[in-house]
Amino acid sequence: MSRILIVEDETIIRSALRRLLERNDYNVDDAASVDEASSKFNLNDYNLIISDLRLPGAPGTDLITLAKATPVVIMTSYASMRSAVDAMKLGAVDYIAKPFDHDEILETIANILKLRGEADKTAADTTEQKAPTGSGNQMVGTCQPMQNLFKRIEKVARTDATVLIQGESGTGKELAARAIHQQSARANAPMISVNCASIPESLIESELFGHEKGAFTGADATRNGLIEAANGGTLFLDEIGELPLEAQARLLRFLQESEIRRVGSVKSLTVDVRLIAATHRNLKALAKTGEFREDLYYRLYVMELQMPPLRQRGEDIIQIAQQFLKKSCEKMGSRLLKFSDDACNTMLRYNWPGNVRELQNAIERAVILADDHTITTDLLGLDIEPESLASLESSFASGSSLVAETTDNKVEQRADHNLSLDDYFQRFVLENQNSMSETVLAKKLGVSRKCLWERRQKLGIPRKPK
Repeated sequence: MSRILIVEDETIIRSALRRLLERNDYNVDDAASVDEASSKFNLNDYNLIISDLRLPGAPGTDLITLAKATPVVIMTSYASMRSAVDAMKLGAVDYIAKPFDHDEILETIANILKLRGEADKTAADTTEQKAPTGSGNQMVGTCQPMQNLFKRIEKVARTDATVLIQGESGTGKELAARAIHQQSARANAPMISVNCASIPESLIESELFGHEKGAFTGADATRNGLIEAANGGTLFLDEIGELPLEAQARLLRFLQESEIRRVGSVKSLTVDVRLIAATHRNLKALAKTGEFREDLYYRLYVMELQMPPLRQRGEDIIQIAQQFLKKSCEKMGSRLLKFSDDACNTMLRYNWPGNVRELQNAIERAVILADDHTITTDLLGLDIEPESLASLESSFASGSSLVAETTDNKVEQRADHNLSLDDYFQRFVLENQNSMSETVLAKKLGVSRKCLWERRQKLGIPRKPK
């Protein structure tokens, strides 16, 4: 028999909810506040906690942290999307708006307990096993941002909540969506992925919602849409910010009513589909300018996942690179290669504007070009020099200009807030060109010889006499 703890300060509501759950064979305890619940009961002994949002003393969302592994459902009489979003972002598995419908609350509880039971069966799995290996279909990562992401994925996978995944292009948003699907109760049902930017605007509604025969020119047969194809499973809409406004209106109805209507049809179809959306664009800003429906934005923004860019993931870069290298060698029938130390240092220093996708392409190119067993910096083909200059420019822009001094041919740096980047460049070259070759000068400055020559021309710095 499942144990449920009710935390509600209004006696009438608490008693009525307790009687309802006991009549449906649940073992129920109750408390009037977070303090009473945490002092009187062991929160981890329960299968589920149902708590009001507004309580005397601490808010009900504090139980999410105190209960740790026990799922928490938040009740709110304010029934606003904002309250629900805030509760879900803090880790609540679901929310219930008061006054609640008895059948609805019983169904919600049953679904959560079912998902909890299935999750407990795989509780011995490690985070790395749940989360992906970078072999191409999954994610790896030991840095703190990725560990936080894995925990959020695990929490949201227990629910049917709509998820919005945000992050730069190439960060693996579809992999995160797939991880949510695979850890959910829908794992055995289909996951349909759609890139909204790749479908012509004139066809997007037909692709998503289907069409009837004769609905438009060329519609010579009835066709099911991708939402219908995902029935019972998950629909992943990538680049949802590119969705036309008319299609956004139809999508909003699908989210609100779980209904779709094929293009050219007067009959609605009921579907059971979990939606995960992703974008690299700022939907909130687009909503303010009228480029994205504000009501749809708030429907999507129930649970947000933020994908960290590759440049912020530290040593994860090498771990992912090793996975891609192994996969590329197997794919091309090549002997197993390894990275040189310089190549590893370069990958850690590089800015990765294309993120994980750029890393994968760079390694595949290097494997094709490799003549021996080592992947060198040159084979990766990374243009790290502009990034070095960008770092310098960023430093100067923030008011922390640098002046280089040389001691035994080693460059040291000290702060000088009165120099511009050009001043620093000119001083360093003039002070060191008599003791350094052009190659060494360029290397110390983090630029190519060509860039050094161009800057000399721009600033009128003569080369030392031969």
